[in-house]
Amino acid sequence: MQILMLSSTFPYPPSRGGTQVRTFNLLQYLSRRHDVILGTLRSPDVTDAQIDALRQQVKELAVFETYETISTGIDGKIRRFSQFLLSGTPPNVISSYSQAMQNWADDLVNEGKCDAVTCEHSVNEIYVRPEWRQKLLTVVNIHSSVWGTCREMLITGTSQKPLRDRLNLPLLARYEKRYCSKFSRIVATTSTDREQLLELLLPPVQVRGKQDFFVPSIDVIPNGVDLTQFPYRSIDPGGHTLIFAGAMNNLPNIDAARFLSLQILPSLQQRYPDATLTIVGASPVPEVLALGKLRGIQVVGRVQRVAEYLHQAAVCVVPMRIGFGIKNKTLEAMAAGTPVVASDRGLEGLAVDGGGPQPTRALRANEVQEYVEAIASLFENQQLRQELSVNARSLVERQYTWDIIGRQYDRLLQF
Repeated sequence: MQILMLSSTFPYPPSRGGTQVRTFNLLQYLSRRHDVILGTLRSPDVTDAQIDALRQQVKELAVFETYETISTGIDGKIRRFSQFLLSGTPPNVISSYSQAMQNWADDLVNEGKCDAVTCEHSVNEIYVRPEWRQKLLTVVNIHSSVWGTCREMLITGTSQKPLRDRLNLPLLARYEKRYCSKFSRIVATTSTDREQLLELLLPPVQVRGKQDFFVPSIDVIPNGVDLTQFPYRSIDPGGHTLIFAGAMNNLPNIDAARFLSLQILPSLQQRYPDATLTIVGASPVPEVLALGKLRGIQVVGRVQRVAEYLHQAAVCVVPMRIGFGIKNKTLEAMAAGTPVVASDRGLEGLAVDGGGPQPTRALRANEVQEYVEAIASLFENQQLRQELSVNARSLVERQYTWDIIGRQYDRLLQF
């Protein structure tokens, strides 16, 4: 099978963020069984050596330069919103668009050189022509709904620019409906994502069973973990040490890091004055770097092996308040054996709560005091830490390795 994969995010090395990790591991699995042709964009930090390494993973690799430009100031904001209003496509999708990559993909499809086209993140939908669905399988791998994320930020009061988001919300709904209708199949990472997309795509009442756009089937395929990169810990370090890991230029992660540092940790330090937090992740923005000036907080940025930092922490906290989809950071901590305390968003798609025959695999919290109590219970109870550690690792081994996830994706492409 000839599979054309489109990814505006350069997916190597697979350690820079969730998009890279998911895209690389899926293409690596598919390349064992199929001819994978990958089209991607080169950001300024991508090296020739990384391009050569990625080329070894696929039958054909086409790398295009990115010329992303974003106008600033009030005039730029007005121009971007006007463009969104008229074109129906968000500015961030248009700004990273490559006409050269479009021409290349058009030629491959028109010449019949691929049996399926996959978009590894919804931002790549811009390259897929509506008519392609009539002659080959087209799949969009939606990491999270842009409309749903915007709506959630407004509902929870976590939007940094609520006026802008209120204006954008109906435009994002229109955009997501339109691009979804271009595809044969949609892939979501959790059942919550699937239900949210169905809420958007299906009208409350279908008049005489008709609607004016095609609704593709929606399959749920979660993320996975490379167990060689996240080996199980050899010892329980104990102590009062916390860790939060993720790409630190990502809005949901920035919000979570600030919530943890400014609200949860100070309350926890009233009970445990020596409690510390290590924030690990690439590209920390100024708001995250500033957290390193607070008592007990260290911001370390990009590291070679996140697992080494997870192994040194007593507890991994994943206090996500916005952003849908299954979280790599949660799965990776579980694989490493670091006990997890996380929000509903941080645990989305994962069966972790104990009860009946099901063992406890993580502790759930959403409010500040809930976090403090859950973390304290792990600080104080070594047996509970060990229970969560063993149970979480076992769950990942059974359900969330990339071989397991890759097989699911492969079956979908051949169905």
